[in-house]
Formats: sequence, structure tokens, C-alpha cells
Amino acid sequence: MKALFTAFFLLLSATLPAQSQLEYQKPPQEIMDLVDAPMTPSVWTTDSGEFMILFSRNRYKSIATLSREEMRLAGLRIDPKTNIGSRTTYYNSLAVKAPADREATPVSGLPEKPQLSNFRLSPDQRKLALTHTSATGVELWLVDLEAASARRLSAGPLNANLGDVINWFADGNALLVKMLPSDRQALVNRSEVVPSGPTISTNDGKKAQNRTYQDLIKNPDDAFNFEQLARSELHRIGIDGSQELWGETAMYRNLDFSPDGEYLMAVTVEKPFSYLVPYYRFPSTTEVYTKGGNKVKTLLEVPLIEDLPKGFMAERTGMRDLSWRADRPASIIYAEALDGGDPANEVPFRDEVFQWDAPFDSEARPLLKTINRYSGIYWGTKNLAIAMDYWWNTRNTKTYVFDPSNASKEPVVLDDRNYQDRYSDPGNFATERNEFGRNVLALDRKGNAFRLGDGFTPDGQFPFVDRIDLKTQKKTRLYESRLEGKMESLMEYSPKEDRLLVQIESPTEYPNYYFKSLIRRKGPQQLTFFENPFKSMQDVYKEVITYEREDGLALSGTLYLPVGYDRDSGEKLPMILWAYPREYKDKQSAAQVTDNPNEFIYPYWGSPVYWVTRGYAILDGAAFPIIGEGEEQPNDTFRTQLVANAKAAIDAVDALGYIDRERVAVGGHSYGAFMVANLLSHSDLFAAGIARSGAYNRTLTPFGFQSEERNYWEAPEVYYTMSPFMHAEKMKTPLLLVHGEADNNSGTYPMQSERYFNALKGLGATVRLVMLPKESHGYRAKESILHLLWEQDQWLERFLKPTPQEETRKP
Repeated sequence: MKALFTAFFLLLSATLPAQSQLEYQKPPQEIMDLVDAPMTPSVWTTDSGEFMILFSRNRYKSIATLSREEMRLAGLRIDPKTNIGSRTTYYNSLAVKAPADREATPVSGLPEKPQLSNFRLSPDQRKLALTHTSATGVELWLVDLEAASARRLSAGPLNANLGDVINWFADGNALLVKMLPSDRQALVNRSEVVPSGPTISTNDGKKAQNRTYQDLIKNPDDAFNFEQLARSELHRIGIDGSQELWGETAMYRNLDFSPDGEYLMAVTVEKPFSYLVPYYRFPSTTEVYTKGGNKVKTLLEVPLIEDLPKGFMAERTGMRDLSWRADRPASIIYAEALDGGDPANEVPFRDEVFQWDAPFDSEARPLLKTINRYSGIYWGTKNLAIAMDYWWNTRNTKTYVFDPSNASKEPVVLDDRNYQDRYSDPGNFATERNEFGRNVLALDRKGNAFRLGDGFTPDGQFPFVDRIDLKTQKKTRLYESRLEGKMESLMEYSPKEDRLLVQIESPTEYPNYYFKSLIRRKGPQQLTFFENPFKSMQDVYKEVITYEREDGLALSGTLYLPVGYDRDSGEKLPMILWAYPREYKDKQSAAQVTDNPNEFIYPYWGSPVYWVTRGYAILDGAAFPIIGEGEEQPNDTFRTQLVANAKAAIDAVDALGYIDRERVAVGGHSYGAFMVANLLSHSDLFAAGIARSGAYNRTLTPFGFQSEERNYWEAPEVYYTMSPFMHAEKMKTPLLLVHGEADNNSGTYPMQSERYFNALKGLGATVRLVMLPKESHGYRAKESILHLLWEQDQWLERFLKPTPQEETRKP
């Protein structure tokens, strides 16, 4: 254990050396052309099929936008000037079209320099409510879809800090909106305040094994600021512009009208706050009000949640997962744990589901018990519903057909399967809007249901629509996609309209939407006409390759080769291998191929595919399964399996004759970065590595990480063995470390890269650390992304393009 103490000493004593200052750089023109390609709109289709709404936005933010004032409190990042999330994705234009129209009509009347978000369709789906964030605050706007025109309903200011800022009343004539309270107090600037005492945390002996959350409340001033930012008044704003106070000031979290619109369920955040967990684990109260704002009943009071039992399937006791039953006017559905919320307790049923009818003056009645942890219900009719459960430790999920009007009737288990087994996935149930505007099971006149599946098989992907007789469980395949050279994704199916919404794409054809008819065998009717914005990549060679690990496990990955490369020439290319490890409990699921060679080639900021334009072979999404069958945990053999996966991937492409195996780089983001550091420390397979936003010292995440449930004190050797920081002396391969200075992901503190860099530098490794100002776990500013691409390109050119014998390869 001497190395362990040495590593800890390095962790505690190392300090960042002086860093060189470098202006933001730009990558080569081949990559710039792809980065600057226009972004196609996102698309919503109303359930009636009458309107298609196209949402457009800029692909990137600017570093100036990310540099605005930001408060990081209780797991949130807030712009205190405008009172909305400081990292909110905004859309800057809208357009509307009928499915039969080729061109969409731009929405007129939008504000100058729109920053649009929080979109909510009206109950009749003919209007769209949304917010616009101006320089001073959040405003309420309304779009008439038929007229394709927008107008401001209220200058606000709205309070969008806790989300769920807009909700429609059932009649469609008004909206319930969170507004800033008139009595908000000025926020405290802690840097200007002389402390009156220390910040103290205590524990009375209870175990509180929480993940390493970030952006938490740290002191009383943070707590004061969070309360001020979370408090809202509720206002009723009519579509005619009228406005009245509906609900007094509180820290409203979630708001949800009953299907008939007669009641509102409101969840509020309460005190005391916590220094250990985010706001959604603070105390909360769930109450029901009439649509006029009169309180009906307090349904639930939840205390501070700091001390759940150990395990991913742990739950608190009492009522949880409250929601409205979609096919009833006003009935609350909730679950309660039958195992005390502790997955270590062996019980025949984990959860029981109840129904509680308004006005909640009688006892709730039980509906069914689930063997695993309850996860949701598709509602159908008075006598028909479908429930789901799951259990992470075994990767098991079950689907139950049950009668919600008769709890004594035994549910029928429709599916009992490993949810990681994609080949056996029966698909998701088709839904449709009912008279309340809620999504329920789409049933035909005989009561049959419909499932849309991805259709992964050993022979390829063939998406399907099945009709299911829920009484006999007999399946009839209505449709199976067999498009040659194209990939088809099934989005929605309406049996009443016999209308299937699909998305069709190919490696060179951008995804577009179509309507098809299954019974009448009509279509496809093309709905959108988006062009390929990445024309320079349309002749790139793409292939999904399959190969075997040394233990016989089947693996796969998507191979890209440069335009013009002759596969029979014998020319040896440098290669970039990009991957992300995933844990499995069985080899069969781990070996399945879920890559489709006909998927559109889409380079995005984090993709390695850009470098196919620079003469590299790319193996993207290489399978890196980590398997632990039975009582064995995947991480018990993490390093061994990691290296075996990498060697198999390189061997496979090398056997095709395309690459120089002495010039292969490995890259990954987040857990993929952790993978990279381990591979470079424990193998000699690579010439260079790129690790972005990773965690390298698992003792800094002592209560679990990724899919590891055991804490450090239960499995210290696993934490030690898996931590690249603890093996920094083994690093002999050049490593580029990149991290966002404002990373908010659990466990991947920026300190992880800083301390790892110091250890590597102190031990003489070839390493470069790039800290991106203002960036979080995923990078958003165009300046940051361009510089990231430049850094990666420079690193790859330096260590992969020369031959291994050339002097420039040396550190």
C-alpha cells in the first residue's frame, strides 16, 4: 500500500504550476467547414397531424454568454438577473407548416433577438405558449399556429429558476404562470459580507452515503439566496392578456393540473436546506388545490432526504412518484416501497401502487404489486392498464397487464426480460390523446394494443410495428422496415388514423419525416425536406465491423475511412479509437450489435468523425463491455476487460489492412476519459490519448461511481486498482487532458484533471492540460469548441502522423 500513500501525498501537496496563456484557436479548414454548417430545425408534430412546428437555434453559445453572472446553488445554475437557468438552450426562430406543404411559414411577431424556451402546446394543440428571455427577465408569449403569428401576453417578470413555469388551464383560455414575488429581497454577495461565524455541518450517527454532487449550498448566505431565487407567486394569465394572482408566494417546484382541469397538484420545496444534496432532495410538500386556487388537501410531506439505504434501487419510505391517472378525471396514482426502500431486504414484492380519488376524503385503494421497483403505467380503459417495473442489479424488467378496477384479479406478466437485451426488446406501446388531452394506450376497436420496436437483430436493424391481443398475448406484425441502404426510425403510430410517423435517413441523406399508412399500404408522404449540411463527408466510407475479444465475446464498432482512400491499396492510416465503457450482467446482451451502418454521418462537437477529413481512420462507438455475471461485479475485472476490448478493436481493423497499429490514438469523454487514462496506464497499445472531463481518482468519489454500488471502504482494492491517479507512474504515452472549469457533473470535479496532471507532470509523463473557462461537463461556447478541436488536431498530428521512428514522436 506504499504506492497508495504516495499517491495521496501527491494529491494533497501538488499545486498547479504557472500556465501558459493562449488565445482561442481554430482548427484546420476541413474541420471548420463542418463546424460552421447550418443547423436544421427540430420538429414537433401535433397529435392531429394538422401542424408541424419547426424550432431553429444556433448550434453554439458564445463565451460571452457563458461569462454572464451565474449563481450555483442546490444543484442549479441560475442567471440571477433574468431568473432562468444560466445554461438554458434557446431557440431563435419558429416556423409552422401543414404536412402537405413543402415550405414552412415563419412565425411573425416574435421579439427582436428571440431567446425562446419552455414551450407548451394548448389543450387543443392550436396554440403554443412559450417564454422569451430578454435582457431584464423572462416574458410570456403566445403563438397562434394557424395564423403563424406571435404576441406577448405578459412582460412578467416570470420566475423560471425551478422550471415548470407555464401550465395551461383545461379550457385553453388561460395559463398558470410562476412570477417573481413582490417581496423578494436583495441577494447577498458573500464576497462583500464579513462572516459572522463558521459554517457547520453535523451528523447524529445516521449513514448518509451520497454521490459527490456539485453546485450545492455551502453556507447560510447561499441558503438565503436560494430561497429568494426559488420563491414564486402563481398568476392566472388569460390569452386575452388579463392577469390575476392565483397562489401566494412559495417555493413551487412542480405544478400539474388533473386531466379534467378541476384540480392542481403542487409540489413546494421546504426547509431545512442541505449542504449535502440538491434541491430535489430537500423537504417538500405536495398539496392539491381547486382550479380556483382553494386548498383541498395536503397529500404528502417529505422530510429532508440525506440518508437513503445503500444501492441504486434504494427509495424513501411512504408515498412517492405521485401523478394523475391519465384516463380518469382526477385520481392520484402513487407507489409505496414494501421493502422499506432497502434493496438488501428480500421480499416477494418491492412496491405497491395505489389510487386516490379526488376530493381525497376516503382511503386510497391498492391497484397492484410489482416484483421489481415500479416505474410507470400506460393507462387504457376502466379495466385495462399496463404497468412496468425494473431492477438494476439484475437488469430485469417486467411488464404487467392488469385490471385497475379489480385489485384481486391477478396481473398477467406480458414481458419478463433483461432490459439490456436489445434483440428481445418488444418495443414501446403506441399512445394517443384522450378526451382529457392525456396520452393513453392506443387501442383498436377490438382492444388490441400496438408496439413500436427498434428491431435490432443478429442480422441487422428492422424496426417494426406489432399488434398485440392483450387477452391472448398473440402478436401480429403489421410492419417491418426493410429499406435498402437507409435507416428508418418509427416515431408514432395512430391506429385510428392508420398513420405512422417515421424518420428516414442514410449516411449521406439527412433525417427527414414521413407519414405512412400500414393498413391501406399508402405512403410514404414526405413531410420535411432537410438537405445534408455536411456535403464534404458524403463520400466518406462507413461500415459497422464485428470482431471477437480474446475470450470469444463478439464486439462491434463503426469504421470510417477518408474520402478517396483505396481499401485495396495497402496504405496504412493512423487511427482514432473512440469509446465509452458500459457494464453488463450477461455476455449475450454485451455482444449484441446496435450500430446501424445506414445512420446519417453527423459530426458534432464531441465527435472524432471530423478527423476522417484529415486522413485518419476512425473507429467510433467501439464496444467496450465490462461484464460481471452472477455474483461477480463488472468492476472486479475492469482493467483486464478494458485492455482486451481495446486490443480486439485494433486487431480487427489492422487485420483489414487499413491501419498502422503503431499509430493509434484512443479518446473518450467523461467515463470514456477514465477509460483512456486506464488504457494508457496498463497497456502499450496506443501512441496517444485524449481524455475529456474525466475522473481519475476514485477515492474522491467514495460512495460509488458510474455503475459501482460498493463504497470505498467495502471495496478499497477496486477503487485503488481502477484509479489511474494511483498508477500515474506507469504512464508512458502522451495524454491530452481537457476539462471544463465549471464542470457540474457528479464526480468529475475539475480538480480531478488538475491533480492528475500534477501527478503525471511530477513523474515525467508527456501530458497537456487544457482547462476551458466557463464550460460545464459538456462544452457549449463556439470559441471553446473550436479551440478543443484545434487542441485535439494538434495532438493527433504531433503523435500520430509521423512514423514511430521519427524524432518528432519523442517527448
